[in-house]
Amino acid sequence: MALKDRLRGIFRPFLLIWLSIQLHYAALKEALRKDGLASLTHPHRIRDAAKAKLLIITSDGFIAFENTTVVPSLVRAAHGTILELGPGPGNQIHRYDASRVDFVYAVDPNPHYGAAIAAKLEKLDRQDKYKFLVCGVEDSEILRREGVTEGSMDTVLSIQVLCAVGDVKSVMREVWKLLRPGGSFVFWEHERSRDAATAVAQVCWNPAWSALVGCCLHRDIKADILAAGEWENPGDIVVDDEPYSCLPRIWGVLKKKA
Repeated sequence: MALKDRLRGIFRPFLLIWLSIQLHYAALKEALRKDGLASLTHPHRIRDAAKAKLLIITSDGFIAFENTTVVPSLVRAAHGTILELGPGPGNQIHRYDASRVDFVYAVDPNPHYGAAIAAKLEKLDRQDKYKFLVCGVEDSEILRREGVTEGSMDTVLSIQVLCAVGDVKSVMREVWKLLRPGGSFVFWEHERSRDAATAVAQVCWNPAWSALVGCCLHRDIKADILAAGEWENPGDIVVDDEPYSCLPRIWGVLKKKA
């Protein structure tokens, strides 16, 4: 049984990679149809379209899986003025406790999620408490125009996002600066496996996974979070024991030291 579980865990990433290959091909054909060969000079647009489509069509599956984890309770812990990193198609919108939320600023540099997010906000009638910004957390000028400045956020939420950013250390430094003293960084991420065989599998899969799915399988997320600044409760971070998973989870609610 252990061997079967290990093999299942090692080869599971292929399913998402294969789906992403198909979506990248479809995005390429669509770009060529609309803009001809000129579209090849902007490969990032093709990647953005394919990756957004991947997360949009798998949204229900991700939500169902997250419902079996601590994610719903983590999102309900978000309160006050919130900065949500990488909302994707808006999988967390329905999980916020509306009575505890003043406003949510959701930042993602991929513009293709706007319609999916707008539809969910309209369905839940939360348009007045949520704004999608096409930018990264490092785009301080855009954020400043919205009132997102140093020490202004009560909560920063990150659900499976730090694996996909360009520089985790830089993003976490911005997160720490934007939080007010005593503010909360709420996160659920995946990181490098502590199991040797699974860690090797992560390294082998990572080139295709990062190129097609859009995130890194073997980052030391915990270390980068802790290095961002002084936290009141670093010992509260939970690292799940998942030796056969290429996506072992780590989560917590950290408080910025006052």
